[in-house]
Amino acid sequence: MMNRRTFIKRTLGGLATLFGLGGGSYYYAHDIEPRMLSIQEEELASANIPTVFDGFKIIQFSDTHIGFHYSLDQLSKLTDEINDQNPDLIVFTGDLVDEPHTYHWNNELIEILQRLQANYGKYWIYGNHDHGGYGTDIVKNVMDKAGFQLLKNEHTTIEYNSGQILLAGIDDVVLGKPDLEAALANADTEAFTILLAHEPDYANNTVHFPVDVQLSGHSHGGQVRFPFIGHLYTPLYAQQYVQGKHSLRNNLTLYVNRGIGTTRLPYRFLCKPEIHVFRLQS
Repeated sequence: MMNRRTFIKRTLGGLATLFGLGGGSYYYAHDIEPRMLSIQEEELASANIPTVFDGFKIIQFSDTHIGFHYSLDQLSKLTDEINDQNPDLIVFTGDLVDEPHTYHWNNELIEILQRLQANYGKYWIYGNHDHGGYGTDIVKNVMDKAGFQLLKNEHTTIEYNSGQILLAGIDDVVLGKPDLEAALANADTEAFTILLAHEPDYANNTVHFPVDVQLSGHSHGGQVRFPFIGHLYTPLYAQQYVQGKHSLRNNLTLYVNRGIGTTRLPYRFLCKPEIHVFRLQS
């Protein structure tokens, strides 16, 4: 595991090379790309999906890291972007604020999150920053008031037009106590199952369970990427699967979201923030 000092030193070294090409590169990575939103559309197709779910739309957003160069004004605009997609279901895969113990908590954050609209629910899971800095209870209180339901080693049934799918979630891998067996206890093993897990590399464990799709974040896609080289750094449990779609054993598909905000260093380069828009298809 790379510590904070090593991460900053290595990343700054790479950025120094990039910014040495001109001041415009710094401006782009610091002020332009972090504010650009990519909407990644994907189709989730499976024989286990009831035909009544055809076209059902799920939006995933992740890693807002509010407070570290990501403001409530930006979150408000993101809320509008998500609502414009008319989602049936919204999921948030962790790391709401960057440092819960120093963040100035207020009702405005709750009010913005309350504005997110989805007829079949809003769900979330803990990320490592949500548990960090004694934030566990604070973050849950905020998300409760915002109308989000926590999935902490548990699952719920999403019923739609007399059909159903399962949505499960685990506790954070780094600072929590994840238990996928408990999350799927008494679940219908034949039902199409989506797992929310903050850390993408947890998929190597998920393959041993009846899960069709895992949605993760945590990696930020590396935040800074270079042609032919790729990312400079990703955190623990996001080192094997960094971004995009991955097909694993036992028909498990993993999607790694690049997240919305930044952490540690306020840069993005060739790694735009993104939301995922998933459409179900039988």
